[in-house]
Amino acid sequence: MSVKILNSFNVQDQGKAKEQFALDVLKGLSTKPKEIPSKYFYDDEGSRLFSQIMESEDYYLTDCEIEVFEKNKKDIAQKIGHSNINIIELGAGDGRKTKILIDQFLKENLSFKYTSIDISKEAIVQIDRLFKEEFPALEHTGVVGEYTGGLDWVSDNQSGRKLVLFLGSTIGNFDRPNALVFLRVLWKHLNNDDLLLIGFDLKKEIDLMLLAYNDREGITKKFNFNLLTRMNNELGANFDLKNFMHFGTYNPNVGAMESFIISTCAQEVYVGELEKTFKFKAFEPIHLEYSHKYLISDIESFAMETGFEVLNHYFDSNHFYTNSLWRVKKEMPNG
Repeated sequence: MSVKILNSFNVQDQGKAKEQFALDVLKGLSTKPKEIPSKYFYDDEGSRLFSQIMESEDYYLTDCEIEVFEKNKKDIAQKIGHSNINIIELGAGDGRKTKILIDQFLKENLSFKYTSIDISKEAIVQIDRLFKEEFPALEHTGVVGEYTGGLDWVSDNQSGRKLVLFLGSTIGNFDRPNALVFLRVLWKHLNNDDLLLIGFDLKKEIDLMLLAYNDREGITKKFNFNLLTRMNNELGANFDLKNFMHFGTYNPNVGAMESFIISTCAQEVYVGELEKTFKFKAFEPIHLEYSHKYLISDIESFAMETGFEVLNHYFDSNHFYTNSLWRVKKEMPNG
């Protein structure tokens, strides 16, 4: 197996990516309260740190999703059927969970090709290393870039039925309006009877969630601080990491874990790429991320409102987490 990596699929070159990063930082640090989009966590170092988070004993989500797939992989494969299918994974991660499904699909003699889409080239290379020995015949195309551009490439270059994998409760990083927009954009890139397997973290005991996002090893803190380091390295900022702290909490009003970096003193930070200084008050936060948690009724509402039909919800034994299998519903033209 050899991976064909399409670097940014000729949609966005590195210069434009850096320019957009700078503009988003300008907008975010000029907003009250300050914020930085969570997508900027995932440079190569951020992806590496997130893989460490997934291995943490405190971060229950990974073990839950692995259990879901181990328990239900045969049923998932059977629901996909045996026609040729293109498997497209959004946010490839380190591939450990996907490996369970691919192994079962091959045992069921499904005919498929695999495409991974990730903003980190290193994440795609890591998946290729993981899959190369186990699945030498697997055809893998890696697309480096954001989801929408990657889906555009898939629409232009792959015909036939599709199964999209959107795992790890990544949907939870969107608030409800933006989640609906994202799912509808995904729906527009798919055809009638295409499938989506999507992960949702369910509402549960708050202390369990607090520990998952404030792990005892401090990996989440390093993950969040890497965003400051990235701004220093790529945008010529001078964030002093000693003057900031990580804080994660649950907001019951919105049903989400929220991550912040908080300035521990009054200070100024200069961003060279923007030629601008930003002032921080003591204990002023930068909002980094939402991780929304769901009820089953929320999930079914998402599907109904964005043009999908729910085929099944697959749960771990504690019902902490579900992977939901949806089918695209589109009205077919008469005649």
